[in-house]
Amino acid sequence: MQPAEKNLSFLTPPRFIPPLDPDFRPAVAANRAFRDQVARSGHGAPLVIAVEADNGAVSSYQTEVFSEKDKRFAANLPYIERIVKFLLWQRGGWRVAIGGPKTIGQHIRATYSPTGARAFDVDLMNTVYGRPFVVEITSSNGVPQDHSTAKQLGRHLEGCRIGFDLGASDRKVAAVIDGKSVFSEEVIWDPKGHADPQYHFDEINAALKKAAAHLPRVDAIGGSSAGIYVNNSVRVASLFRGVPKRLFEQRIRGLFNELRKAWADIPFEVINDGEVTALAGSMSLDVNRVLGIAMGSSLAGGYVDKDGNLPGWLDELAFAPVDYNPAAPVDEWSGDTGVGSQYFSQVAVNRLAAKAGIPLPDEKTLAERLKDVQTLMDNGDPRARAIFETIGVYFGYTVANYADFYDMAHLLMLGRVTSGSGGDVVLSTANRVLRQEFPEVADRVRLAVPDEASRRVGQAIAAASLPKLNK
Repeated sequence: MQPAEKNLSFLTPPRFIPPLDPDFRPAVAANRAFRDQVARSGHGAPLVIAVEADNGAVSSYQTEVFSEKDKRFAANLPYIERIVKFLLWQRGGWRVAIGGPKTIGQHIRATYSPTGARAFDVDLMNTVYGRPFVVEITSSNGVPQDHSTAKQLGRHLEGCRIGFDLGASDRKVAAVIDGKSVFSEEVIWDPKGHADPQYHFDEINAALKKAAAHLPRVDAIGGSSAGIYVNNSVRVASLFRGVPKRLFEQRIRGLFNELRKAWADIPFEVINDGEVTALAGSMSLDVNRVLGIAMGSSLAGGYVDKDGNLPGWLDELAFAPVDYNPAAPVDEWSGDTGVGSQYFSQVAVNRLAAKAGIPLPDEKTLAERLKDVQTLMDNGDPRARAIFETIGVYFGYTVANYADFYDMAHLLMLGRVTSGSGGDVVLSTANRVLRQEFPEVADRVRLAVPDEASRRVGQAIAAASLPKLNK
């Protein structure tokens, strides 16, 4: 972080201290303490942050900051920087407009530049949206107006369809007839270790053919995959990290359109796995305003709005800040501290295991180490329980933080970290934090963990339902 960001005078210890992380400083507590200080100052200044993504989609966030006459004005800089960081990875954008005191806008422009502390974020947004990232400075009345490009995807159940899900460690495929799964298969794979684009094409196509063998015909194909996808184009995806950049541009970026052509150009739709998770939850529970969270190899998210539509946001919550402690763990990819991937994933379990005094062999994968910890948990090991209690405290505070940015009534917890008795501890601990610290959030947001069978089938059906059939 830049020097100004280390002076976080509004940080306060949480009421619930994570057993293995006494220095945790939840974002929601810091944000609320800051806003309370501004309100009590009696002369706060309005500030509006707007982010613009594809097709003119604009969404804004309104807050108040200390006026330039207040001696605490410098405290505005880290507060707004963290809000901008969250909005970028929640909603996505190639343009950020800062409507408020000019000094704050200048700080954000310097921080979010190719040479600033958030160069990683700038580069990723450039890659995702294919245009230069810019920060504009204006007045609180000068930011662009909100413009939604939310659209309905999925919920099309008629016909013979294939649904697939591509994860970092396994891939799933299902054959679906009129909304009912007639075949499903899960295969372990390691896509990130393969540099040849043809490997990825062949593996995915083989899975599709396997499902097609159980259908009288194939009317449409829908899929979910870890990463960022725009109009079936691969923008950023860890699955293909082993492919050299030149080959990525030649084959991987248009991989799913190539697959569509191989299947006679039938309706074919691919979106982020977090979005399909949220859609599956919305479909299975018959509700809207759903945030889906998957705690797996990293942290994935997806959101269905009040109208049952997908807003087209990034929801890459792995990079969204949850802990404002300046000494919080560093994300190895982005270089930032206190972001979601370090708190709600296999990485988090591995990190906390060291603090709990549980030795985990270096030669094992993160998924294998997670299984070892879960076995200890099932056997009543108090060290393992402390890991899941710590994640539960993290999650309780983070759900309250998400509720400040999402209009949600339901939050679905999925992923391998939430499996078994450890997942039960995460859920119960998070609910306890919410009830006692944030009763207003606990009253309006229901946390749920779908059972494994319905999750797998529901995800496949939701993915298969993405394309609309040609008339």
